[in-house]
Order: sequence, then C-alpha cells, then structure tokens
Amino acid sequence: MKRVLLFALAMLIVSPMVMAKKKTPAPNPAAEIHWITSMDELQAKMQQSPKKVFFDFYTNWCGWCKKMDVSTYQNSDVIKYINMNFYAVRFDAERQDVIRFLGKEYKFEPEHRMNGLAYELLKNSPGGNISYPTSVIMLENFQNPTPIPGYMDVPQIETILTFFGDNTFKHKQWPDHQKTYKPIWKHDAVPDMAPPPGH
Repeated sequence: MKRVLLFALAMLIVSPMVMAKKKTPAPNPAAEIHWITSMDELQAKMQQSPKKVFFDFYTNWCGWCKKMDVSTYQNSDVIKYINMNFYAVRFDAERQDVIRFLGKEYKFEPEHRMNGLAYELLKNSPGGNISYPTSVIMLENFQNPTPIPGYMDVPQIETILTFFGDNTFKHKQWPDHQKTYKPIWKHDAVPDMAPPPGH
C-alpha cells in the first residue's frame, strides 16, 4: 500500500513538470540575429553560399555596444533583414586569441590594444579614429570593407543596411541615398549617435 501511495505522490509531482515542459514554446530561430563568432565558420559559409558580411566590433567595457545589443539588435525588422541579406559576425576587438582569416594570421597587437584583424578593418574609419561600436560591411568577395563608427538606432541602421543589402550603392552615392531614403521599420526613439558611413 505504501508503494502505491508513493507512486501516486510521485506522479502528482512529476506530471505538472512534464505538462509545463510541453507548454514551453520552442525558441524562434528568427527571433535573434544569427551571429557568427568563428572566422572559419564565416569562410566556410561564404564558400557554400556567398553573402555580404556585417561585422559588429565591440569591447566588453563599451556601454554603447551594450545599448545597441539591447535596442537596435533586438528589433524584429533589423533581425530579419540582417539574417536574410548578410552573414553577421560578432567580434570582440580586444580578443587575445590567434585568428586565421583569408590566408593571414592575426593576433592581439599591444601597440593598438586590439586584435590585428580588428585593426586592419577599423583603421580606415572616418576621421581616422577607432571607436566602439563600429560596424563594418564587406561585399560578397570580402572586398571593400566599409567601417561605420558609432551607435546606430533602427532608422539609421535601416538606411545603411538597405544601401548595401539592396545593392543601392551600385547606382547611387551614399549622400543621395541618405537624403532620399525613408525608413519604414518600426522603432523606439533612441539617441542619435551615428555618423554616416565612410563610403
């Protein structure tokens, strides 16, 4: 009798837990940007199916990087557009490990206080100053890296992403696109911090 009571009690405890697990929805893969953190993975994906690349260069101490993570990069329109049109790469500019990319080896450079790949892609930032966050957009063949320094809200990143993602840059200059493009993605009002891309 004791065994029957113990079994019944165990079932009463376990059953709600099982039901709770069944009711928990599976995570939506489109609910976040598909960030890549490995250069090997990026190069393998590029060989299989070429796309433009969107780099997010950040540091662990950068407050505006964290702000962009919880605001701009959480926007559903931003997420959808980046996932469809770019390989998105999250890159800690101060990472200490050795990285192999396009046949070259990059390691931390104390004189620049950053990884060599970050320095190579950020050194031509507008004004010559390296700051964080900085986004870099590269074309399908890893050519023409365009650094875009500063925090970007949703309308700003929409204007920039569509300039490259829709291939507008092939027939229109950036100043003309910036003047005529009307952002349509939904967004919350946030501070205007981003300079125009150096294209």
